[in-house]
Amino acid sequence: MSKQKTPRALKDNEAKAVARMLRVSPQKLNLLAQLIRGKKVETALADLQFSRKRSAHDVKKALESAIANAENNHSLDVDDLVVAEAHVGKALVMKRFSPRARGRAGRIEKPFSNLTIVVREVAQTSAEQQG
Repeated sequence: MSKQKTPRALKDNEAKAVARMLRVSPQKLNLLAQLIRGKKVETALADLQFSRKRSAHDVKKALESAIANAENNHSLDVDDLVVAEAHVGKALVMKRFSPRARGRAGRIEKPFSNLTIVVREVAQTSAEQQG
């Protein structure tokens, strides 16, 4: 007797990927999440490819992982995928100290972030298919 399998949290036309412990602050990572939110997958990949931000590489890897999950695990069509959600959460914060003037110490915080990307298969309308 094993316990019952937990029901799937996402809908049947969705797949997700989570990138944990990314060494970038949530505020900076959220700028990239806003950049791709709601876009078609190929447009989002192109935007991340040519972004000048350091963490764009990590976001692109997470997005590619979500696309691969959609294709291989849930058999969704890659051409119809849209970035439905891209949200950022806090992870741990490393605390470091730096010596300052007059015997004091300055606190340096090095934050980590978690990134969740959900892709959804959106059926194309007949006008989009023709033109």
